[in-house]
Amino acid sequence: MSHSTLLTSLENGIFTITINRPDKLNALNKDVFADLDNVIDEIQNNPSIKSAIITGAGNKAFVAGADITEFNGLDKAGAMALATKGQDIFFKIERSAKPIIAAVNGFALGGGCELAMACHFRVASDNAKFGQPEVNLGLIPGYGGTQRLTQLIGKGRSIELLISGSMIDAATALQYGLVNYVVSPDELLPKAKAILTLVNTKAPLAIAACIQAANAVYDSTSNGYATEINAFGNCFATEDMKEGTSAFLEKRKALFTGK
Repeated sequence: MSHSTLLTSLENGIFTITINRPDKLNALNKDVFADLDNVIDEIQNNPSIKSAIITGAGNKAFVAGADITEFNGLDKAGAMALATKGQDIFFKIERSAKPIIAAVNGFALGGGCELAMACHFRVASDNAKFGQPEVNLGLIPGYGGTQRLTQLIGKGRSIELLISGSMIDAATALQYGLVNYVVSPDELLPKAKAILTLVNTKAPLAIAACIQAANAVYDSTSNGYATEINAFGNCFATEDMKEGTSAFLEKRKALFTGK
């Protein structure tokens, strides 16, 4: 499937998605959102895809923010509809049963920071910059940024960044727990692929259950412990669980099939 604003490639079960608007610093517009919406469905529906990476084209930006030109003329109802659409797409990323890593190269600001935070975790190049500068426009984040930033780095640091509009560098993002690793730009995609190469050897249904249970920590409509118990029980009904335990007892490598 082709996408007007994305480049995609599939290698060894890892699907790399590159937001390809380098002349606009990969800013999010309606076309990018539509393509992201479709590509997340592609990840879920294509059995050849085991995991995914989202990154940005060029060396300057992952995603430098939303395309502000599309804000012109929006009233309250239109703005709320835009935020709802963005949140719905980012929820699809967050709830993906297959792991999705953000490989952050350069600026991840505003909607770009929100996109990175919707991924299951983040690897950053040492030139990455993160921030939610919406207050400089008289706005606040609308695609889940107030919530995920607070979940990831804590209330005090989150509110400081939200109300100051300040950026933090990759080293600070690592210190705050916003990213898992900081590497050189040349090592960014290889690092993300190395992590997913390991992850792809594990049981797919168990991976999906881990993501579901971890997400339940922040879901006010569910009991995370009950989610864990149910998912734990479900794993016992899978062929992968039988294969994994047999392989352990037989001292051999497990071959998981996702069944």
